[in-house]
Amino acid sequence: MAKVEKKVVTIGVTTIEEAKARASRAIRTREFPGYGIYFLDLELMWRVLAPKRWDILRAMVGQGPMSIREVARRVGRDVKAVHGDVKALKLTGIVKAEERKVVFPYDEIHIDVTIRPSTEALTKAA
Repeated sequence: MAKVEKKVVTIGVTTIEEAKARASRAIRTREFPGYGIYFLDLELMWRVLAPKRWDILRAMVGQGPMSIREVARRVGRDVKAVHGDVKALKLTGIVKAEERKVVFPYDEIHIDVTIRPSTEALTKAA
């Protein structure tokens, strides 16, 4: 029996330079580094992936396509409210639409965030 490899997505924060370097390395080595959803800053990541949207992703991870009604049932929320959050997640490309259902096509989520001093904080400290 063939071993099915898990699809793990990394969600994190990166700079444009890091993203370009990662893409260049993948092209040069012809090795696919995995799946990633990256934001340019932590504040944007938290805005897009607000706590109730995290609940949705946790309910969907590894579950395959499901209706918005099913997602709402799993997170214990109103269908209309969940529909709005799923729509926002679809607009960012985090979840996909699939024949009147939605899917988060990953089996696991890995969070990767490095916090560095901001240039604004460094300027204020000087």
